[in-house]
Amino acid sequence: MVNTDSSIEEEIKERIAAGKRVFHVHKKLFTSKLISRNVKLRLSNMLIRPTVTEASETWVLKENMINKLMIFERKVMRKIFGHTRSDDGYWRIKSNQEISDILKGKNIIGFIKKKRLNWLGHVERMAEDNNVQKIKRWKPMPKGQLEDLKQVGNMTFWKI
Repeated sequence: MVNTDSSIEEEIKERIAAGKRVFHVHKKLFTSKLISRNVKLRLSNMLIRPTVTEASETWVLKENMINKLMIFERKVMRKIFGHTRSDDGYWRIKSNQEISDILKGKNIIGFIKKKRLNWLGHVERMAEDNNVQKIKRWKPMPKGQLEDLKQVGNMTFWKI
């Protein structure tokens, strides 16, 4: 989704909301005690993560959006893996470090970066006359040259 300020914040919020919907549709699977943690993690990677990261190859992630994506993923993982019994017998939620250990460092941001690299490889293999290749080679004009342009009607000319 493109908007006037070139921000993808709304797109990411919609993707996160879609991921929440997918989780709630399959909530019985994700919270079942009969399914192992590894299967739940694989289900999450097959159902929720692709929904949230659809078209993420073109996202320019700012720190606040990275935080929102990480928070969403940790919330889902906490719901999937449940509480932990501490040494003193009380139940507590899993810490961010424990979730990171469960994911083995393969979080949603790393997945998005991997998708970007895959997309770059795809672009590099495209034919030279492809529009994507033309856009990739395009160089913006320096600010000094913009003053040399003259607008006449709907046409632009260089000043000589």
